[in-house]
Amino acid sequence: MSRAPPHPTREQIELPMVLDCLSDPTRLAIVYNLAKHDQAATELRCGDFNAFSGKSNLAYHFAKLREAGLVQTRVVGTTRYMKLRRKDLDARFPGLIDAVIKSATRDADRLQFPECGLVAAR
Repeated sequence: MSRAPPHPTREQIELPMVLDCLSDPTRLAIVYNLAKHDQAATELRCGDFNAFSGKSNLAYHFAKLREAGLVQTRVVGTTRYMKLRRKDLDARFPGLIDAVIKSATRDADRLQFPECGLVAAR
């Protein structure tokens, strides 16, 4: 049995689900932080987001982001790595993620986005 969580295909990503997912401040902050690390092709671990909320609440938000098609989750042992599905999102909704990130960057201080605390690799 595969431990890889299910992800929607590119064609299954739906705009209403993406927009609904991004309407939550915690999920928007997660996407914002993933986008900041996207240029370096860095995957972030679930533990990198501990400053955002409690573990069970974060697990809920990570699942919502994955189900909406915003993030790709990869399981290695007991660690889950995430990255933004920018190529898929840009193919489905050209310019949407860039506009969301640009707006979030402009309003990050007002929205009080927490910063990721990168966990040292073991």
